[in-house]
Amino acid sequence: MGFFDKLKQGLNKTKNSIDEKINQVFSTFRKVDEEFLDELEEALIMSDIGVDTSTKIISELRGRLKREKIQDEVEVKNALREEIKKIFDELDVSLKLHTTPSVILVVGVNGVGKTTSIGKIANNLTKNGKKVVIAAADTFRAAAVEQLEIWAKRANAEIIKREEGVDPASVVYDAIEKAKNEKADILIVDTAGRLHNKKYLMDELNKIQKVINKEMPEADKEVLLVIDGTTGQNAISQVKAFKQETDITGLILTKLDGTAKGGAVIGIVQENKIPVKFIGVGEQIDDMQVFNSDDFVKAIIE
Repeated sequence: MGFFDKLKQGLNKTKNSIDEKINQVFSTFRKVDEEFLDELEEALIMSDIGVDTSTKIISELRGRLKREKIQDEVEVKNALREEIKKIFDELDVSLKLHTTPSVILVVGVNGVGKTTSIGKIANNLTKNGKKVVIAAADTFRAAAVEQLEIWAKRANAEIIKREEGVDPASVVYDAIEKAKNEKADILIVDTAGRLHNKKYLMDELNKIQKVINKEMPEADKEVLLVIDGTTGQNAISQVKAFKQETDITGLILTKLDGTAKGGAVIGIVQENKIPVKFIGVGEQIDDMQVFNSDDFVKAIIE
């Protein structure tokens, strides 16, 4: 099964939720008028896309239908798809990892799937011929390092770890030395799951970033926030809170295969202006890929 088929299968619950509501509006379609556009806007809001984002999509769609004199049902639906896709395409989704080594710092709250995401991203990179070193800087959670070790092994990546409870910044320092000495392409840094309102954890994250900036001032850096797809609209405030503390360059979406709330992704991106860089739709090591807006929109709206 190719990744698009996996994506389609994984987003099936979201697709059913969005498609059902949109198709209901189109089932009584006679002409493009305000009543039709209002119903379509309501369908988007009910699909977890969010009020502000749904209003923006319909506003853009209204202007486009008028400009291009679109009245045909199929063309209206295509235009809707394109307006949603535009939200993703206005942002640069490419990974800035051109230096040797480059850094991916992975952050997020507990339980969103950070460790498994790191394993899957490492696998994606090593399969593309990159040499990857992983820093196990979540030294709070006893099982975190062991779990990461299993994933690193499966992904053919090297892992740098220390005993539980040590200063995470020192693990990152060791991993930077290793990545430099071994001429690794990418250093991926795991961090403890943190709530944005826990000041000491946010201070620790800043300390890790200071070590990276001091030891690798010229390196390309991606700071990726892991978002659990099942949290829906609640993820918007989570992203805003992390944005205040650190320069998030992209999002990793996980657990989209277990939820009908995948439409929230559209609102999260629109309101925070942060691109999705990776998307995960399953448990297997190959079930995470670089985000493709075309495939995503096709998978949720037929």
